[in-house]
Amino acid sequence: MLQVLRTTRLPGLLLRSTSSNRHLFSTSTSKMTTTTTTTTTTPVEDLIREKLTTTFTPTTLLIRNDSHKHAHHAPMRDSTSKETHFHVTITSSAFAAKPQPARHRMVYSLLKEEMSREGGIHALQLRTKTPEEEGRERERERERAAAQAQ
Repeated sequence: MLQVLRTTRLPGLLLRSTSSNRHLFSTSTSKMTTTTTTTTTTPVEDLIREKLTTTFTPTTLLIRNDSHKHAHHAPMRDSTSKETHFHVTITSSAFAAKPQPARHRMVYSLLKEEMSREGGIHALQLRTKTPEEEGRERERERERAAAQAQ
């Protein structure tokens, strides 16, 4: 088992979590006294989260492991990993002025090793957005909800 500390950075905040503990810190202060490590059963997901967080500093990062939905597929029957299929939604200003294919290449390039490794990532579904795109999406959802409520 791999020892990890899960860390998610949001503007002005740092969320560190383990399977049993979550700690929220302000990044505007220099004092962060609590650190927690845990043994994880999701090393690939944790590595994806770490690499994406470090490289893109996302405002939104959602990682869903869909491997269980594909375990019965012939190529997965002999797989040694239970972490092969992922859906990632990531919002980052690093994607500004880049078309979707370029954004996806950025993520694929970052996870190249995990995708080429035996038992590594077999399928990766991506939704990449900028903070502005995410804001417009939320506004459209609010408008739709308001229209339905009338």
